[in-house]
Amino acid sequence: MHVKVGDTVKVISGDDKGKIGEVAKIFRHNSTVVVKEINLKTKHVKSREEGEPGQIIKIEAPIHSSNVMLYSKEQNVASRVGHKVLDDGQRVRYLIKTGEVIDSAEYWKKLKEEQNTKTEVAAAS
Repeated sequence: MHVKVGDTVKVISGDDKGKIGEVAKIFRHNSTVVVKEINLKTKHVKSREEGEPGQIIKIEAPIHSSNVMLYSKEQNVASRVGHKVLDDGQRVRYLIKTGEVIDSAEYWKKLKEEQNTKTEVAAAS
């Protein structure tokens, strides 16, 4: 599959066409992905215990992986994915339009730092 958990993607077809989000989960058996805050569906939940009210909640439904395209935040462009081998023998993914390498170690470190700052801000509020 051309996307991994943590990638920023743009939806290219369907009701949420044009929206940008981060891949939260991947289902390899049917090539679908769950993108945060995209493709929200309403679910009616019955009460489990006496005295607890029922609820209507929004959940993120899966989207087929062919309906999302990798997105570069720096260049603000969606692009197809290419694969190449670097000089040190590492196989990486890159964006064809921009040439930006996606699977570099620096990219994943930066992504982890962004997630840590988001959780710290959420814990502080």
